[in-house]
Amino acid sequence: LGISMNSDKTPDYKGIELKSHREKRSSKKNVLFTQTPDWSISTCKSGREIVQKFGYLTKDGKLTYQNTVQCTPPNSQKLYLNVNHETALLELLSQKKKAKDVAAWRLIQLHQRLLTKRRETFWIEVENDINDGKEYFRYKEIEHTKNPNVGQFDFLLEQNIITVDLLLCRPSGNGDTYSFKIKKKGMPLLFPESTIYTI
Repeated sequence: LGISMNSDKTPDYKGIELKSHREKRSSKKNVLFTQTPDWSISTCKSGREIVQKFGYLTKDGKLTYQNTVQCTPPNSQKLYLNVNHETALLELLSQKKKAKDVAAWRLIQLHQRLLTKRRETFWIEVENDINDGKEYFRYKEIEHTKNPNVGQFDFLLEQNIITVDLLLCRPSGNGDTYSFKIKKKGMPLLFPESTIYTI
């Protein structure tokens, strides 16, 4: 289709989002969307500030932060998520003293991102083989999902089935990324309308 890898907020092709993965990685989490925290309601005002407070040094001495956060338990940097139903926020919190509040997302915005990005998706599974230094692919299976059940989103966060990967100030030079991912076992709950095509 001539579509390169991208992080666009809109679907890839005629209203359908295309997401492919190698068969050997099929047990890993699927990316739902990326979404930056709402800095206007956050204690930290940028990814760089999060790195300054909670980051760590790489082997070559660069300060970075690359880790997954979920509701329980806190990760190795003592950060965790909390679904605050009273304020309708997803909060990024810290167990460290004097730094409890870190950042936040408005739940309504996350719901809207899910509906926009994953209104209809082809999750494409491929077999891969390397021959003479080149990688070849064979399309194996497509799971066609549509109309995500937004009512399950907050629950899946609380159950650690949806998590967030924070990839901040990466040595590679890539921009900050806040990637919302879902474990494979949560797919039927979030996407009850699903059809699988074997190719």
